Amino acid sequence: MNSAIPHEILLIKTGELALKGLNRGTFEAILIKNLRHRLSGLGEFRIRKAQSTIYAEPVKDGMDMEEAAKRVSQVFGISAYSLARVAPKNMDDILEAAADFLGDELQAARTFKVEAKRSDKSFALKSPEICGQAGEYLLGRFPHLKVDVHNPDAYVYIEIRDFGAYIHARQKSGAGGMPVGSGGHAALLISGGIDSPVAGYMMAKRGISLSCIHFVSPPYTSERAELKVISLLEQVSNYSGRMELYLVPFTKIQEEIERNCPEDLFTIIMRRFMMRISTILGERMECGALITGESVGQVASQTLPAIACTDAAAGLPVLRPLVGMDKDEIIQISRKIDTFDISIQPYEDCCTIFTPRHPRTRPKLDKVIEAEAALDADRLIEEAVKGIRRHSIR
Repeated sequence: MNSAIPHEILLIKTGELALKGLNRGTFEAILIKNLRHRLSGLGEFRIRKAQSTIYAEPVKDGMDMEEAAKRVSQVFGISAYSLARVAPKNMDDILEAAADFLGDELQAARTFKVEAKRSDKSFALKSPEICGQAGEYLLGRFPHLKVDVHNPDAYVYIEIRDFGAYIHARQKSGAGGMPVGSGGHAALLISGGIDSPVAGYMMAKRGISLSCIHFVSPPYTSERAELKVISLLEQVSNYSGRMELYLVPFTKIQEEIERNCPEDLFTIIMRRFMMRISTILGERMECGALITGESVGQVASQTLPAIACTDAAAGLPVLRPLVGMDKDEIIQISRKIDTFDISIQPYEDCCTIFTPRHPRTRPKLDKVIEAEAALDADRLIEEAVKGIRRHSIR
C-alpha cells in the first residue's frame, strides 16, 4: 500500500511485556505471531514494531478494519490499541485526514481536545503548534464544537512518527495479560458449565496455551452436550487461539463407581478418576499443569478436604484460577467473553449425573482409597484412554 495515500492502520501498545527486560523480544515475537494468526482470516497485514508500538497495516485496500480492531482487542499481551488514519507528514493532509476520519465522533460531541506527539523531530512544527493549528481548523469545520482541555467529549490525537502522521481518537483498552504461548502449556478440564470456560480464559490471559479434556457419558449425556462444549471453546478460542479437545468416554467408570462405591463418595471418586486420566493425557501432550474451574465452597466437592482428596490423584500441578471468586464474579467474566448464554443451555454433562443425594463434604483420603479398592481402576482407565476422540478448535 502506498504510504502517501491516507489509509487506516492499527497502533498497538503492550503492557506487562515492558517488564521483561532482556527477554522482552521473545515475548513480543510470540505476540506478533498471535496477531498474525488472529488477523489472517481478514487478509494480509504487515506487522512491525518500532518506537514502542506495534503497527498492523493492511497490505491491500478494502479490508474490514473494524473487525480487525475487534480481533486485536481479544489478543492477550496488548494493553491498548487504536484504529488510526495514516496521512503524509504535512499539515494540510493531516488536518483533512483528522476531519474526515473523526468527523462522525466530532459531529456527535459538544467539546473536544487535540493532543499531539512529535516523535519525528525533523517535523517543522512542535507539538503545541500542531495542536493550535488542528484546533483552529476543526473549529472551522465543526462550528458547534468548543475546546475543553479538562473533560472533553472527544479527543483528537495526532502523532508524527518516522513512518507517517497518525490520527486517532482515544486509545481503547486491550485484553491485557501475557501472549498465549509465553507461559507454557496446560490441560483444561472443561465441563458444560459456567466456571471452566472462564478458568481457561483466565489462564490463557497469563500466557498459557490450552488443550482441553471433556468427559462424556452416553447415553446419559447427549451429542448436544458435546456440541455445547465445542461452542464454549470456540468462544474461548477468540482469546486463547487454537486448541485441541479430547473427548473421554466415562460411562463405564461412572457405572462401576455407582455399583461398587459408597454413594456419598461418588463425586470425589469420579473426580479422582478424571484427574488420573487427565494426568495421562496431559503428560502425553507435554502439559505442565491441569486447570479446573473449581471455587472453594461452591459445591460439596469443592471443600478443602474434598479438593485435597482430588489433588492426591493428580500427577500434575492443578491450577484453579477461580478458587477465591464468588459466582457473581465468575458470571460477570463469562458474560464478557460470551460464554454465559451457551453455558446455561440445558444439556447435562457427566458431572451432573450420578450425583449423590448427600455428598461427603469432609472426606478422608484413606477412606476414599479404601472405597476405590473395589474397582479395577487400572483396567477402567486404560479402556477410557483407548476410546478418546479428538476435535480441533479453530
